[in-house]
Amino acid sequence: MKMRGRHKSESAVAVAPSDADDERLAGLLVAARLVEPYQIDAARAGQDSGTLAEKLITAGVVGDDAIARTLADHYECVLLDFRDVKPESEALALLTPEQARTLRALPLTTDGDAVTVAVLDPSPPRVEAVAAVAGRLVVPAVATHRDLDRALDSAYRATRDVGSHVQAYEARDQLRREAAQFDAAGASEDAPVVRVVQMVITQGLRDRASDIHMEPSGDRIRVRYRIDGALTDVLDLPGSIGPAIVSRVKILSGMNIVERRRPQDGQISMEIEGREVDIRVSTTAVIGGEKVVMRLLDKSRPLFQLEQLGMAREVAERYSGLIHSPYGMVICAGPTGGGKTTTLYASLGELDSPERNIMTIEDPVEYTFDSINQIQINEQAGISFAGGLKSILRQDPDIILVGEIRDVDTARIAVQSALTGHFVLSSLHATEAVSALYRLLDMGIESFLIASSVTAVVAQRLVRRSCTSCLEPYEPSAEELAFLRTFGSAEPVSGFVHGAGCNICAQTGFLERIGVYELLAVTDEVRELIVDRAPQDEMRKVAQHQGMRTLQEQAADLVLAGTTTAAEVMRSIYVAGV
Repeated sequence: MKMRGRHKSESAVAVAPSDADDERLAGLLVAARLVEPYQIDAARAGQDSGTLAEKLITAGVVGDDAIARTLADHYECVLLDFRDVKPESEALALLTPEQARTLRALPLTTDGDAVTVAVLDPSPPRVEAVAAVAGRLVVPAVATHRDLDRALDSAYRATRDVGSHVQAYEARDQLRREAAQFDAAGASEDAPVVRVVQMVITQGLRDRASDIHMEPSGDRIRVRYRIDGALTDVLDLPGSIGPAIVSRVKILSGMNIVERRRPQDGQISMEIEGREVDIRVSTTAVIGGEKVVMRLLDKSRPLFQLEQLGMAREVAERYSGLIHSPYGMVICAGPTGGGKTTTLYASLGELDSPERNIMTIEDPVEYTFDSINQIQINEQAGISFAGGLKSILRQDPDIILVGEIRDVDTARIAVQSALTGHFVLSSLHATEAVSALYRLLDMGIESFLIASSVTAVVAQRLVRRSCTSCLEPYEPSAEELAFLRTFGSAEPVSGFVHGAGCNICAQTGFLERIGVYELLAVTDEVRELIVDRAPQDEMRKVAQHQGMRTLQEQAADLVLAGTTTAAEVMRSIYVAGV
């Protein structure tokens, strides 16, 4: 590594990446024959924001790792492996979180007057900018965009100052409990409770949490994030601040702060670190106080395409053919939080074209399309699934997406829409594909209507992916091996692998999730069984004979490929008799 940078005032202003940085990078990548000049021009024209490196990575022109390796080689710097890197507190103190994010730099270790800093661009101008703010000689080490973003979120946690704000809150006078709701309303954005709630939500978004749980537990308030489908403890707050936190959340979401006995639902829309976020809020009274659950919907997240969801190739091809039907109904079944909405939106993305009038009715609208007409459920304004669906039918639709079939009225109108020449996509809560058809029967929909309208059911689950940064061989338990044998899977030639745990995956061994799919095409034989109300087992056997591979069989393939583990599949997918 080479030392670069000069000792300058710590009050120097952070300098953001510039056009000159992009020009330097473009020259290096072209010289290394990783990209062509026309690809650089296309990347610049395709996106309005972001650095050249970010645009090239997003466009799939060149990989994150390849850019980092090229820069490290050119400037003779170390290419960082973040799996075992842990920044020192003394080094982190040299930059504030805001400075670190602006400079895209993370101080790692100090050595006398020098500090080793993880950077994206180790060019002299960028290193000097970091040195000017840190007030030390800088030894640059190159990181990938992905690794640096995760390391920044981990090192400079939004919740790190929660303790000081809790102390400030507890230092208030003895009447704070009676006035908790007024304190929580917080005309000042610097009020302790206001800051605590903001910090918890901000870190939840950074950690990719889908839900935030705030729950009274004895004389404490436990804060947990659901990350990749699993809950993890984040904070432990004193119980005295609990009522104020609940009141603050209620005010943000438009709830009644006086009512503390009945469950309430609300919604928050805010911008956090430049990202538009919708938060669905639910409160309910439990022993010891009120519990709050916030579901985070990041509107800036990318829209997946069908091939990115995790469907096996043959399933994806068959499903793609089914959703291009001119009429009929395709149901996406699974539990809450199982990825149904993501699959439906990926389907709409494939169907969207100027020749089609696509209309949706959802609660809430999670993704927005400029070319699709989307209706938001609003019970107070009289817009329900059933009522909204009736109005959609008068709008000359070609394709209709029903966010969720919750009741018999919605189900009946959706079925009738499919029978009258429209193509309908919808989600339904059910354990697997066959049981989704019986859910409709249980709702009171006539069997012959279901047989005539439904063309396919795709059931799905989400399982955690093994972290690719820390894969290592392991020996599954006897129970896991028995599970794999049950579904006809042999041991992989190279042996079983799992994530051992590293800094990249927060020592969990898992990073992000992948979908597992079970596709039931409604054939003539299946239609006869529906009309005859045949037992579910009989219908499942017929579907499997016709080529349907079950959730468990598809998941076993992922285990053999090293994508996930048998234990994770058994945790996420219920297996009768295993």
